[in-house]
Amino acid sequence: MIEELVPDQLWSRVQPLLPARPPRRSRYPGRLPVDDRAALAGIVFVLKTGITWRELPHEVAGCSGVTCWRRLRDWSEAGVFNAVHELLLDQLRALDRLDLNTVVVDGSHVRALKRGAATGPSPVDRARTGTKHHVITDAGGIPLAVTVTGGNRHDSTQLIPLVEALPTIRGKRGRPWQRPRWLYGDRAYDYEHHRKALRERGIIPRIARRNTGHGSGLGKVRWVVERTFAWLHQYKRLRTRYERRADIHLGLLRLGCVLICYRQLPTSF
Repeated sequence: MIEELVPDQLWSRVQPLLPARPPRRSRYPGRLPVDDRAALAGIVFVLKTGITWRELPHEVAGCSGVTCWRRLRDWSEAGVFNAVHELLLDQLRALDRLDLNTVVVDGSHVRALKRGAATGPSPVDRARTGTKHHVITDAGGIPLAVTVTGGNRHDSTQLIPLVEALPTIRGKRGRPWQRPRWLYGDRAYDYEHHRKALRERGIIPRIARRNTGHGSGLGKVRWVVERTFAWLHQYKRLRTRYERRADIHLGLLRLGCVLICYRQLPTSF
């Protein structure tokens, strides 16, 4: 089960980026710590199935869900999933699996069953408590950066933060990639100050205009981000937010991005 949830090729990329454990005491060392791969398998199982941490079957990873939650907390604080995500993006660029001249941005609402940070009354869900996932992808829908806000935050508030969160992607000889040439967005991002901020960064905005008829043709490029949300929300723990802590939910969202990028690699790489 552990090998199925965390394949060898994925684990070989994650293991070197995990923080080192403190040395055990020579006297009264206590119980041996749970294996990191087993804990990651438990986290992936919860992410995919959407079960609660306390319901995690012991036979899945050989450890409790609470232990997996603690590892998720520690690894999120240490930036492990960000580092793995950037590593996979580097490898995808080396294989010419990324189209970075164009990026696409959008947001998606999910219901939050428990109140906590980065939640708010959603205007599209009868003011029920919700959270928004904001994603920026390449032209093929590969997620490059994500943020989480309350359900009452407008999509446009995260446009510049997403652009600033774009990683430096290496993988090829020469200067690493840092900024796209074009950015596509829907009418929610139609503000002149956003267009000005993008142009100052050397990015050409391709944002649909409000109060205009459909048929601009921009949707032929923007549709990929909707597919990215479908990829992310196939993980049931992301389809509905159960975590009170925003950092835990964001850690799971970044892990979802890692799994999506990993699936784009050839099996022999």
